[in-house]
Amino acid sequence: MPRAVTLIRSSTLSDVADYAYAATAPADARLIFLAGACPLNEDGTTAAVGDYAGQAAKALENMRTALADAGAGLEDVISTRVLVATTRQEDLVTAWDVVRAGFGDHDVPSTLMGVTVLGYYDQLVEIEAVAAVLDA
Repeated sequence: MPRAVTLIRSSTLSDVADYAYAATAPADARLIFLAGACPLNEDGTTAAVGDYAGQAAKALENMRTALADAGAGLEDVISTRVLVATTRQEDLVTAWDVVRAGFGDHDVPSTLMGVTVLGYYDQLVEIEAVAAVLDA
């Protein structure tokens, strides 16, 4: 099945970032705007309390489920925003490494942000995303 998302890499911007700087989707693509994927278990409790990597993995798992329910997958994501409740850059990198690995070769444009607090008790990570698909 053809994909709607085209990743764009810049040859004039820094190559330090390990993801595309931009992405496009054609006008006939159906856009999917996901609520922030949180590291919540099915019973509503926060997973991996105190563990940035564990929470990033659970949030990514929950994002995969939300995407599947909307008829999409990670390869259909056009951009992400990763929110990490911390003031320490190493915590941001820990969460980012998990998210980046989860996307594999589909290195979507992303923003990584440190924030003061997130919505659930003991929550450290949240991942927002937009996806685009071509319906048959």
